[in-house]
Amino acid sequence: MTDFITRFAPSPTGPLHLGHAYSALLAHDMARAAGGTFLLRIEDIDRTRSRLHWEDQIYDDLAWLGISWDEKPMRQSDRLSEYKLALHDLWNRALLYPCFCTRRDISAAVSAPQEGAEPAFGPDGLIYSGTCREQYIRSSSFPKHDALRLDMQDALSAADQPEFCYTEHSSGTDQTHCTPAKSMVHDVGDIVLSRRDFLGSYHLSVVLDDAAQGISHVVRGKDIQPATPIHVLLQKLLGLPTPTYHHHRLIRDENGKRLAKRDDARAIATYRAEGKTPDDIRRMVGL
Repeated sequence: MTDFITRFAPSPTGPLHLGHAYSALLAHDMARAAGGTFLLRIEDIDRTRSRLHWEDQIYDDLAWLGISWDEKPMRQSDRLSEYKLALHDLWNRALLYPCFCTRRDISAAVSAPQEGAEPAFGPDGLIYSGTCREQYIRSSSFPKHDALRLDMQDALSAADQPEFCYTEHSSGTDQTHCTPAKSMVHDVGDIVLSRRDFLGSYHLSVVLDDAAQGISHVVRGKDIQPATPIHVLLQKLLGLPTPTYHHHRLIRDENGKRLAKRDDARAIATYRAEGKTPDDIRRMVGL
């Protein structure tokens, strides 16, 4: 029988807030209830925004909440060689191409009058129009300092599956969610798998890291659910297992807006300073 292994994977780019507390406590509670394992991963792949003092605050806040992890935390900054190997693999299979477009270029391209339709948005924001893909002349030399995009059409052909499915665990039951392969070209597009300013991307690192940690159940917010078919596709391309997913509700403010790290008023550290207890935090997030 497969071990029940969950994880919490925050980025050290700001203070943890109530939404993080809910996700971490839920994943921790699920692992403990199943007699399983709870792991911690620090997603510090974006070195331009990650800060060590925020990482230290993560450890402190989680310990205060009563959350313990069963192995030494994984840090993405220690795994750059693994991301590079995966990128080289996809590049050698002609599934990637370099992209030189800025966000402004992409916005201008999809907003051009001749398009005749409203700009399309996917899990990564505006769906890329394919400008660099159409202009790129294939080279055997791996680009060292360029953004790299997945050629979605070729990737789907390489995966050779009519749909991409995963198990969603919710309310004590398992349901199968499937996304037709043919819809991913237009609804997802050519996603970025590595950026100019740091190696890799969320999509690439999360599937590699979950596999490396042996995660059986990924517990994360519903805001990430639209990206899950991308992760299943990458798992198929890279020969990685697909875990079970639990996409939980989001903690919102009084106006219904999802909490962000810049919302210091709802930071765990702020509540701690005000004298709140871990049990208070559990009640506040509905646990």
